[in-house]
Amino acid sequence: MDHVATDREPSTAELVSRLSEQVSRLARDEIRLAGAEMREKGKRVGAGAGLLGGAGVLAWFGLGAVIAGLVLLLATVWPAWVAAFVVALAVFAIAGVLALVGRRQIERGTPPLPEEAISNVKQDIATVSERAHR
Repeated sequence: MDHVATDREPSTAELVSRLSEQVSRLARDEIRLAGAEMREKGKRVGAGAGLLGGAGVLAWFGLGAVIAGLVLLLATVWPAWVAAFVVALAVFAIAGVLALVGRRQIERGTPPLPEEAISNVKQDIATVSERAHR
C-alpha cells in the first residue's frame, strides 16, 4: 500500500522548479511593466514634440504678423511698425511658452528608460537574494 505524504517537505528539485517558474513569471511581469512605462514616456515625448511643432507654426505666423504690420503701415493712425512689432512680440511670447511646455514634456519622457521597472527588478533581486541566504 502506497502512502502519499501530504505534509512532507518539498524536495530540492521541486524547490528549484518552483523558483524557476516564479522567476520566469516575475521576469515576464517586469517586462510587461517596462513596456507600459516605455509607452507612457513615448506619449510624453510625442506630446512635447507636438507642442514644439505648434511653437514653430506660431513663430511662422509671427513672421506673417510682422509682414502684415508692414503692409498696414500706411493705413493706420498709430505708426504701423509699432503695431506690427507689438503683435509679433505677442505671438512670439505665446510660441515661447509653448516651446517651454514642450521641452518640459520631452524632459519628463527622457531618458527613455523604464525606471520604475528597473527599480522593481532591483528590489526583486534583493528580496530573492535575502531569502536565499536565510
